Amino acid sequence: MDISGATAAPRAEGTWGSLPALRPGLRILTETLDRIDGLERLDQLDPLADRLRPFVRSLPLGAVREGLRGGWLGYSAHPALVQIPIGCWTSAAVLDLVPGERRAATLLVALGFLGALPTELAGWVDWAELPTAEERRVGLVHAAAGATATALYGLSWTARLRGRSGRGRVLGFAGLAVVTVAGMIGGHLAHGGSVDAA
Repeated sequence: MDISGATAAPRAEGTWGSLPALRPGLRILTETLDRIDGLERLDQLDPLADRLRPFVRSLPLGAVREGLRGGWLGYSAHPALVQIPIGCWTSAAVLDLVPGERRAATLLVALGFLGALPTELAGWVDWAELPTAEERRVGLVHAAAGATATALYGLSWTARLRGRSGRGRVLGFAGLAVVTVAGMIGGHLAHGGSVDAA
């Protein structure tokens, strides 16, 4: 998905930009945020969104739908639920770097994978109620990134159970990178636009 043609207002680097050692990292962050801004203009996603939205709305979820929407919390359940997979997977990545913690890392990968399933369902239920086409475009990319991360962690879990721990770790680190990007896109969507890198 190429959004390199998308234009956005330049971001101020602020005080942190005055530190030379941080400039390369800030430049990458700024470019990433600009690309996320550009997702709102991807009208090529509209036909897919128009097909998916009625399907998600028609899922026979009953009272579960309102639970996933977070009526009992007073706000959407998706941002709260997402802490489970992200927390588990981040902890698993740390344990993957510690000798002798293979079983604990595998358990955390599994818990994160299982926690991601209701999290993604809650996200889809929220997505189907987004009021604007721009939000639905960003939401689709966010959902695709989240599903990719979940799939990578599912493969990681499988590899670990088969004794291929090296492959499992590589897949886990790849999944963590993708879920980080998914989180950035989700943050953009939740906060309604750009966040300065300052």
